[in-house]
Amino acid sequence: MLDSLLSTLYLWLIAPFDYAFMSRALLASLALSLAAPPLGVFLMLRGMSLIGDAMSHAILPGVALGFLMAGFSLPIMSLGGMLSGLLIALLAGSVSQLTGHREDSAMASFFLISLAAGVMLVALGGSSVDLTHVLFGSILAVDTTALVLITGISSLIVITLAVIFRALVVECLDPLFLRSQGTRSGLVHGVFLGLVVLNLTAGFQTLGTLMAVGLMMLPATTARFWSTRLEGLIVLSVVIALGASLGGLLISYHLSLPSGPAIILLAGVAYLLSALFGRQHSLSARLRRRATPLRADDHA
Repeated sequence: MLDSLLSTLYLWLIAPFDYAFMSRALLASLALSLAAPPLGVFLMLRGMSLIGDAMSHAILPGVALGFLMAGFSLPIMSLGGMLSGLLIALLAGSVSQLTGHREDSAMASFFLISLAAGVMLVALGGSSVDLTHVLFGSILAVDTTALVLITGISSLIVITLAVIFRALVVECLDPLFLRSQGTRSGLVHGVFLGLVVLNLTAGFQTLGTLMAVGLMMLPATTARFWSTRLEGLIVLSVVIALGASLGGLLISYHLSLPSGPAIILLAGVAYLLSALFGRQHSLSARLRRRATPLRADDHA
């Protein structure tokens, strides 16, 4: 009985990763799961959750230009996406400063332009299959070159976040204090946006430009229902992303489903369950708070 149970667990949980394409997909998704959620936590704390979505589409024109120039060359497409994302962020910031409009509204405008331009470029230079690959990714098609690039970018993001962590926290809470200490908050903000672009550039190969932001924001917003401390938010968001990545790959393998959407949908299920049953700000937490005064009155 025990041997049969262990054999079943092995077939369902371990055996799929005996295949090279599954092991590469697992390593790539785990690397992204370590780097993306902390960025999502800071985007959420800064009230910039939708900026991440806008930035995910800002990289599309650069990715499309890289595709037109070199086909499915991940280094060229990634370089194009990174340059495009940084350019859109710079343009949005410049328009915001010059016109007085909010940065998020400027970013939303450029996001729509970028999305339309990127889709048009891919459609002109390729087929509907190419467009689907760019928009939705293919984590099971990650090769060794893509894996090295993804893990390298994720490592750079984690290291840079560790270096600017204190300044980033202070910039979120009190940017005036940060400037009084001789640190330019604009520089910290720029580095942070650069890290967001880098992460989205690494994620487009696995999840596509449309869903790369999902692994960044869903675990972060889910963790908000369980913790109010920054350290707790970061740790929980990483754990949720790791679980969604592993579970999504296993579901896609056993049920023959698209892997990227399976990962994001699993993270979405975790978000919905947390919204219902989480310790903080959830529906059940709100009901408990309403019931507590009533019990106190009845006892009195």
